Amino acid sequence: MRINKFLSEAGIVSRRGADKWITDGRVKINGQPAELGSKVESGDQVEVDGKQVQKEEQLVYIALNKPVGITSTTERHIEGNVVDFINHPLRIFHIGRLDKDSDGLLLMTNDGDIVNEILREEHNHEKEYIVTVDSPLTSSFISKMENGVKILDTVTKPCTVTKLGPRTFSLVLTQGLNRQIRRMCAALGYHVRRLQRVRILNIELGNLPIGEWRELTDSEQKELFHTLDYQPKR
Repeated sequence: MRINKFLSEAGIVSRRGADKWITDGRVKINGQPAELGSKVESGDQVEVDGKQVQKEEQLVYIALNKPVGITSTTERHIEGNVVDFINHPLRIFHIGRLDKDSDGLLLMTNDGDIVNEILREEHNHEKEYIVTVDSPLTSSFISKMENGVKILDTVTKPCTVTKLGPRTFSLVLTQGLNRQIRRMCAALGYHVRRLQRVRILNIELGNLPIGEWRELTDSEQKELFHTLDYQPKR
C-alpha cells in the first residue's frame, strides 16, 4: 500500500496532505525517510514527526458549526486550529476549508479517501452559503453573481443566488476558489459582513449551535456515499 494511502486510512491526513508531509520529511518507514510513492508492507513501522502511526478502526463523519476565528488547519501549532477546538478523541481532519472569518458547516472525518471525492471540482458538488453584505442588493448585482464574476484571472462558474433580505442572499456554488465569495462581492463593489456555510451536498447545518458538532446520521451517510458513488474501506 502506498504511504499516502496508508496515512489517509489511518485517519491522520488526506492523501494530498500526506504527500506534503512526505516532501517535508515528516514521515519515516522503519526509521528511514519516506519518499513519494513509497510502499508500506504488513509489519512496517510508520512514524510521523517521530510518533508511531496506528490505524484507527472506527470511521467517523462529523458536521461542525465552525465559529468565526477558528482556522481550518490540522497544524496544531497554529492558535485556534480546528483540531484542538473540536478536541475529538480520534485523529480527524477537515474536508476542504472554511475561512477563519466565516462560520458555518465544516465536515470533518478520519476517512482520508472520501476527502478527494467530495472536493473534486469536476463533480460539481453543491455548497450553499448565506451572505450578508454592506450595501442594498440590486438586480444587477444578483445577475452578475449568478452569471460569473472575473476574479483570480478567471471567471467564476454560474451559480444560484436568491435574495433573502435587503442585504442578505443565499448562494449555491459548485466550485471553491480561494475566498471566492468575498472576492466576487468585492469585485462588484460590495463588502461581506457575514458569510455562513449552511450546506455541503446533502449535509445541512440546520439548527446545530455555533461551536457544536454532531456525527452524521446513518441516512445522511448513506445518501452522501450514494451521491459520491463511494464505499468506505472499513
